[in-house]
Amino acid sequence: MTFMEKQAPQHMQYIIASFGVEDLSGAELSRLIRLISTGYETIFKVRMKDEGLSGPRWRILLHLFMAEETGASGVSPTELARARNVSKNTVSTLLRSLEEQGLITRAIAPHDRRSFIIQLTEKGRELVRERSPQHLVFLNELASDLTLEEREALIALLRKLYQSLIHHGDLPESYRCQEESVQAQEV
Repeated sequence: MTFMEKQAPQHMQYIIASFGVEDLSGAELSRLIRLISTGYETIFKVRMKDEGLSGPRWRILLHLFMAEETGASGVSPTELARARNVSKNTVSTLLRSLEEQGLITRAIAPHDRRSFIIQLTEKGRELVRERSPQHLVFLNELASDLTLEEREALIALLRKLYQSLIHHGDLPESYRCQEESVQAQEV
C-alpha cells in the first residue's frame, strides 16, 4: 500500500470535516455502489471473454431473448437504447458487434419500412440458453458471503434507494420507466 493510500482516509476525513458536513453516508453509498458495479463488470468481462461479450452486449441479448419469450417479433434500436439507458449511437455500436458475431440480425420493421427491428439468431438464442443458468449460479456465488435473508434485505434497500434517487435526483424519464419495472418486480 502506498503512502497516499495509507494517508488518504485520514486526509479525506479532515477535508470533509472542513466542509461542515457530518453525515457522509450518502457519499459512502455512492462510492461502494460504484466499486461494486465496476467489480461486477470486471468479473463479467473475464467470464465472457471466450464469447467476446461485454456486460452491455450480454444485457442486449437478454433483452432480446426476454422480448421473444413474451411474444415480440423483435425490438427496435430505440427501445434498446431506452431500456439500456444509453445513446442510440452506443446501441448502434453494440448491435454492430453482435451482428458481426452472428448473434443478432436486423430486419426492416413491417410497420415502418424506414426503421429496423433487432432479433436474435439461433446462435444468439442458444448462447443465452446455454450461458444464463451458469451466469445466474455464478452471480449467486459472488453474493454467497451474505445469507439469503441478508441478500433479500439488501435488494429491498437498494430498490428503495433507487426510488429515492428518482424522487430526489430529477432523473430523466427513462429512469422512471425502469422504476416501474422495479416496482412490478416487488409485487
